[in-house]
Amino acid sequence: MDYSFGTDEYIQQVLNKYSTMLIRLAFTYVKNTADAEDIVQDVYVSLIKKGQSFDSEEHEKAWLIRVTINKCKNRLKSSWNRFHVPLEEDISYLPTEDSEVLSEVLSLPQKYRTVIHLFYYENYSMNEIAAMLKKNPATIGTWLARGRKLLKSKLIGGFDYE
Repeated sequence: MDYSFGTDEYIQQVLNKYSTMLIRLAFTYVKNTADAEDIVQDVYVSLIKKGQSFDSEEHEKAWLIRVTINKCKNRLKSSWNRFHVPLEEDISYLPTEDSEVLSEVLSLPQKYRTVIHLFYYENYSMNEIAAMLKKNPATIGTWLARGRKLLKSKLIGGFDYE
């Protein structure tokens, strides 16, 4: 059931639908669950303040992702962040294979990490990612290929079978 933009029911619906995805996305940037949750909370405050509805559900989702990415970048650029020493995130609750892969994904440079997350974890196409990140689809394809190559070398230990 769709609710009118700005109502409590609408906000609750959006929270239920997108919170997990947005927290995972923010986590790929800030590498800390508490900071990721704070950022997503700020995203929802921006949504409440937005004051106008979206053209479609895809537009809404893309807007939320874009605002999350922007808020993550702002957090990472902030002077507070430069003097802040984050706690190491414990991902030991994941199966060994998953935690190893996630650790390696998180160690990738930001642009590769974001593209890999959106492509593999959120199932977006390269064109959709390009639109969200305001980049050329060819750039996204290059970043995805380079990110995969880096990830492969980290996981396999530098062996290249291609």
